[in-house]
Amino acid sequence: MRKQLGIWAAVAATLSSHSAQAQTAETIRYTGTTLSNVDYHHGQLRPAIGTHARQVLRANREQPSAANGEGWTYNHAPMLAYWQGQFYYQYLSNPAGEHIPPGRTLLLTSKDGYTWTNPVVIFPPYKVPDGFTKPDQPGKVAKNLEAVMHQRIGFYTSKKNRLLTLGYYGIALDAKDDPNDGQGIGRVVREVLPGGKFGPIYFLRYNKTWDQAKSAYPFYTKSKDKGFVAACEEILASPLMMQQMVEEQDRDDQLIPLRKEYKAFSYYHLPDGNRVVGLWKHALTSISPDGGKTWPNPVVRAPHFVNSNAKIWGQRTSDGQYATVYNPSEFRWPLAVSTSPNGLDYTDLWLVHGELSPMRYGGNYKSYGPQYVRGIQEGDGVPPDKKMWVSYSVNKEDLWIASVPVPIRATATSHANEVFAQLPAGQELDQWNTYSLVQAPVEIGALPDGSKGLVFKDSDRFDYGKAERIIPESKQLTAELSVVPAQNDHGLLQIEFQDAKGQPAVQLSFDSTGTLSYKAGARFKGVTKYQAGQQLDLKVTLDAPNRTCTITTNGKTSTFIFFAPVASFERVMLRTGPARHFPTPDTPADQTYDLPKAGDSEKLAVFYLKSLKTSAGEVKTP
Repeated sequence: MRKQLGIWAAVAATLSSHSAQAQTAETIRYTGTTLSNVDYHHGQLRPAIGTHARQVLRANREQPSAANGEGWTYNHAPMLAYWQGQFYYQYLSNPAGEHIPPGRTLLLTSKDGYTWTNPVVIFPPYKVPDGFTKPDQPGKVAKNLEAVMHQRIGFYTSKKNRLLTLGYYGIALDAKDDPNDGQGIGRVVREVLPGGKFGPIYFLRYNKTWDQAKSAYPFYTKSKDKGFVAACEEILASPLMMQQMVEEQDRDDQLIPLRKEYKAFSYYHLPDGNRVVGLWKHALTSISPDGGKTWPNPVVRAPHFVNSNAKIWGQRTSDGQYATVYNPSEFRWPLAVSTSPNGLDYTDLWLVHGELSPMRYGGNYKSYGPQYVRGIQEGDGVPPDKKMWVSYSVNKEDLWIASVPVPIRATATSHANEVFAQLPAGQELDQWNTYSLVQAPVEIGALPDGSKGLVFKDSDRFDYGKAERIIPESKQLTAELSVVPAQNDHGLLQIEFQDAKGQPAVQLSFDSTGTLSYKAGARFKGVTKYQAGQQLDLKVTLDAPNRTCTITTNGKTSTFIFFAPVASFERVMLRTGPARHFPTPDTPADQTYDLPKAGDSEKLAVFYLKSLKTSAGEVKTP
């Protein structure tokens, strides 16, 4: 979240003073050669194969409902846990902007990570007593003010398998004030119970500037549930839990091992079980030799990691390897994953989320991009599919989750041979990357003929759904697709053939005039007409060295020149809208305006993909 000038100075001093130490200290480091190109939303990174990115909540101020958190449009800082057979997803929310009250925390659940319940409020808005002041801000006095929420840790699973959810009530006296300055109210906790129920709210820890007599909730020791009290005390006794509270707690809180203003702590254990890698914003890192009790090693910037003022997540994956997920740029895009065999040496950089939805609603300190990533903390559950699951927000507005198959890889070993109706249920998209939205879902579903296929539905006025099939590098490529458009008078489905960096050379479009068209430079050429509800079979033959594309459909063959050159192909992409390039690195950081008709939808368009088969060919010299 927002940083004050003093914090920036502290970070800069840390980076400068420890730059030499980073070269010799035991620390994580990036030894790969791949770098992200911020001129592209996807960074020109190869996707981690099989990643499914799904929008969990879509903000809509004009049409508030239970499904979108009653229309509040600042939704951010999600946390994730897996407990008793389902996912738990916590996030904080304000009506319009960061640190602009009232603030609250909500929670959603899902059995499979794809279908989610409506969010419920677990920590409601909190009234700040009139007359409240901060010692370092004389003259600013609270009047008719409510707290805002800010937390770096959202869940804790106890030794007795109780799931607790946590939040922090901070106070922002104005839009520029910092609510996590140690001068707020305190940290609250409640138990998550089976069946969608919750225990009472208690305070776990107060800020010392807070008048405890004015607390709206009791202290946790007042609970008559001894098991709940014991679980709370486990948190207070855990250095790794307390370290995540350093920003909001008192700066001299003795339960916090490293009392420095490093931001957004995450951690994982190394194979020996004792050493713990700590990670903070700006790719700051250190290693604790004793499970987080002490941090005698210097905090340094992880050599060759690129990361700025956004969270970085690290974890051990189910195959015994390690992964860090973060924005590898000075901006909050793209969202990428780097992997390591030992938790110290990171060797690659692959794409998790490379789309930037338009920011529909401006607001205080809202940043563009997929950001503030958090996975499932050690001890908070392991999903049965063994995938790496991460939560994050986009534009501090919409909430997302992504699943990344393990082992994490980015190079395909076989060509596409997907006739979806013939594939086992639940395995149809194992080799596909999907970008699926509330109003533009991309998922396996029923076709009009009763079979199943990949279904693209789109009524989103501002965004699109997308699916990609990564294939082995091919200089010559033949692709066969069967598509059924449900309409021919509205909607759009674009098919692109791209290289490893996501650069397209060929684009075909099912457009709103009932024409399948080919992008020929700045203009489009008609290939054939298509009819609503009728299957169209396409055979596309591509020759990268000669830049030629041959399309056969309806018994007709046409040959075209690529609209952009590529050396080879590695992706087949389908998307329900045109490519976008805003924002750019030169776009102002703050968007203060709302987009016109931000709450509107479009007429639903549906396209069905029945099959995709690809194969490599031989060079044919004309």
